Amino acid sequence: MDRDKLIALCRELIQRPSESGAEAAAVKVAADFMKEAGFDEVWTDRYGSVIGQIRGKGSGLRILFDGHLDTVPVSSPQQWQFDPFSGELDQGRIYGRGASDMKGAVAAMLVALSELACDPKRDHGDIYFCGTVQEEVFEGIALGEVLGVAQPDGVVIGEASELNLKIGQRGRAEICLQAKGKSAHSANPQRGSNAVYRILPVVESLRTMSLPSDPVLGPGIIELTDIISAPYPGASVVPERCRTTWDRRLLVGETEQTVLDGIHGHFASQGVAIDSLSLEVVRAAATCYTGEEMEGTRFFPAWLMGEDHPMVRTAQRALLDAGLTAKLDTYSFCTNGSMSAGARGIPTLGFGPSREDQAHVVNEYILVEELEKAAVGYGALARALSQPWKEG
Repeated sequence: MDRDKLIALCRELIQRPSESGAEAAAVKVAADFMKEAGFDEVWTDRYGSVIGQIRGKGSGLRILFDGHLDTVPVSSPQQWQFDPFSGELDQGRIYGRGASDMKGAVAAMLVALSELACDPKRDHGDIYFCGTVQEEVFEGIALGEVLGVAQPDGVVIGEASELNLKIGQRGRAEICLQAKGKSAHSANPQRGSNAVYRILPVVESLRTMSLPSDPVLGPGIIELTDIISAPYPGASVVPERCRTTWDRRLLVGETEQTVLDGIHGHFASQGVAIDSLSLEVVRAAATCYTGEEMEGTRFFPAWLMGEDHPMVRTAQRALLDAGLTAKLDTYSFCTNGSMSAGARGIPTLGFGPSREDQAHVVNEYILVEELEKAAVGYGALARALSQPWKEG
């Protein structure tokens, strides 16, 4: 493993700011690296994700490694120890926005896969890398576009796992519950109907909603994330509309319809009238740097691989043989795996350097030592998973 190349690539990716919808500079870094490394094909799709293919000469499986290139914004750069886009290397750590989430993993994937691209034997199936866009906004939408082209037998998501194997995650849905009222001057409130008052009992009721639980993924969750009245500011006016947004953490098998039916059923059991309220999964849109519009409902399914699944066993053995402990665990947050495993049913695993709590924070960093181990792990996974998986 070329340590210097790995560090340099990670730093270069960090030095290219790439908030969701503005990933072009980071995409170019990844594309240029793959072209120079000898990937057989390198291209970008309509959303702007960059894809590289290494054609295998064997009769193995098609494996796709996914790492998103977009990051959340830097809201307070003055609070950072180093410039958040410097990729500063200090005492074994590389600092910067996206270092942990997840340009470090992307660099490790690319360096590891470049070694396979240089191997003349290539006695494996086709191997793909995709640097997806807009993941922080729409988990899985960009990956879904790539899956349609690559048609992989298995997917490896590079989100932070502390070098363990993640075999699942809860999903998430954004639910909008809205009440309509009638505006009036607040000096004569009896002439109107206050939308906030209409929705308050509903909010209190949802806090008591009973939700299912999974022995591996944990409990389902419903949590109020915002409440907004209109008009705003409401100087001397009774609000005519009140919109609440709820974060609903999902378990395997839950669908948009079952989630909404569950909420309706809860209100019915509590005798809460919601005839004048609207309830729906939020639908949203975002513009990609290519100019393409990405849109869909904010519903990202849960997924869970069985510990005895051949892909899980093959991956765990490969990592152990490479000197990595690789305990089995699950993500606490949502990933692109919601599309590959949750929506498409494609066997999916998570493996990456760093910790979940390093994402989106001030002074985000990644340890060089973990970066190197991740690259070793990705190489081992690429070689093992692109061969037929063994049972047991």
